[in-house]
Amino acid sequence: MAVAGWRKLEVMVRRRPPAYSIAFPGGVVMGAGGTRRTILPSRYVQGQGVLGQLGDHVKSCGSRPFCVSGRTAFSKVRARAQASLLVAGAPFAGHDDTVKECTMTKIRSVVERVEDIDADVIIGCGGGKAVDVAKAVADEVSVPVICIPTQCATNADGMADAVVYTEDHKFVKDLYLNRAPYLVLVDTEVVGRAPAMYLVQGMGDALAAVFEKSAYASALRLRKGDDGVVSAAVAVNRTCFETLMAHGVQAKKDAEAGRITEPLEAVIEAIKLQSGFGFGGGGCAAAHALHNGLVLVPGVARKHGEIVAFCTVVQMVLEQRPMAEVERVIRWCRSVGLPVTLRELGDLDLRHLPKAAQRACDTEDTMQFMPFEVSPKMVLDAIGDAEGLARSI
Repeated sequence: MAVAGWRKLEVMVRRRPPAYSIAFPGGVVMGAGGTRRTILPSRYVQGQGVLGQLGDHVKSCGSRPFCVSGRTAFSKVRARAQASLLVAGAPFAGHDDTVKECTMTKIRSVVERVEDIDADVIIGCGGGKAVDVAKAVADEVSVPVICIPTQCATNADGMADAVVYTEDHKFVKDLYLNRAPYLVLVDTEVVGRAPAMYLVQGMGDALAAVFEKSAYASALRLRKGDDGVVSAAVAVNRTCFETLMAHGVQAKKDAEAGRITEPLEAVIEAIKLQSGFGFGGGGCAAAHALHNGLVLVPGVARKHGEIVAFCTVVQMVLEQRPMAEVERVIRWCRSVGLPVTLRELGDLDLRHLPKAAQRACDTEDTMQFMPFEVSPKMVLDAIGDAEGLARSI
């Protein structure tokens, strides 16, 4: 079965030439015309102990902060955050530490509380769900938002969007916000000592950046519309990719050992800043669209970044990238513990895969930002080819 998958991929590459020029990550040539834009955090601060600077940063943009978090995340930083805010004369005006999912219901309820107490700064503390709620609330009430991650599972902290789900974690929609956070404050004493599985998940999410941004840039260039892509975003995403390839394995080992080292700092920056830099102003393509389809399949047991890693391999197959590139990514995923086969995603009910492929190709999702038309059949074929290739290595 593995051999058949390998052969099918080789035949496909010879039979159908790519619908656009596939460059190595970061090698997209920008065309003339179009408005180039990106949306980035105003400030990014990373290092050991930087949580102690929170009060000064809050005072630079307000004085009545409201914190949005999950209960566990808030407990990890509350004492240090409160101490810094008290010294600066800007204590918490209120907080909601009950976030379990980013839903429209939760966003609306927090908006009501923020408006009732007239908070002028929102602090999102925790993982992707909490910071997405915080960003959406801040956008709704038009105040700055500061994001304080407590782990590295996603790059949500610096993004100008929020991913909305149902209470049982079914994808609903992306909310595209008017601005990115005022500050992303990454204390590596906190995120670097979180369980290493979060770092692995974050690396899976960041892995997609270079491939999706390159596809996104090519799609906009081919359409010759009003939008373009900042060349720096593609270049930074290539740096992100090479950082993951060079330091990912060692960073995971250091996180497991509780050591805050240069490789770990480099990978944290790649996840929290570099990958988000590339997505600022748009940039998702096939990998995240397929993720949004796969999460609907019963039995999926992996987290966002882990699913995105598998979907990135599928996107590479869709693009007919050189075999050596695909193999390199598959081997690296295995070395850090990211899934590269459907079986590794969980006990999936494969009867639902056609529906997942159909959902991935929804015209409202990011598959539209591939530089060639993608059908559900192409998605299913690419999944099968990626699966066969991974099993053969």
